[in-house]
Amino acid sequence: MTTKFMILHGPNLNMLGKREPAIYGGQTLEDVNTSLMELAAELGCKLSIFQSNSEGALIDFIQSSAGECQGILINPAAFTHTSIAIRDALSAVGLPVVEVHLSNIHRRESFRHISMVAPVAIGQICGFGGDSYLLGLRALFNNVKNSLN
Repeated sequence: MTTKFMILHGPNLNMLGKREPAIYGGQTLEDVNTSLMELAAELGCKLSIFQSNSEGALIDFIQSSAGECQGILINPAAFTHTSIAIRDALSAVGLPVVEVHLSNIHRRESFRHISMVAPVAIGQICGFGGDSYLLGLRALFNNVKNSLN
């Protein structure tokens, strides 16, 4: 069986490369996804990638992951700090979750220091730009691989 992971990008991440490049860098979402697909090929896993600005669409995608994948890599973006519904959906599917952020949310405005997702995630990686996603995928892959042994 091939290991499959869901990759979720939250609101405004479709604007990467255009939106506040001093904070979020110059990479586009397509660049991030290409890097993720290259790493997935190296690791021998498959990815299902989804971006939405809608909380409900993200929740629907999370719920569809049950029985379809072995873990979730998520950048909930602004929903990190506000969405109990996304947190509950992640908890309900019972899969390992890694939370990632391009910027270091702990060095930014105080309202960004709180994550609704962190308590249901196996880990959080932030502050490394697009590399946060790659570090997160590798950590998720290793966690799943180690749990199967």
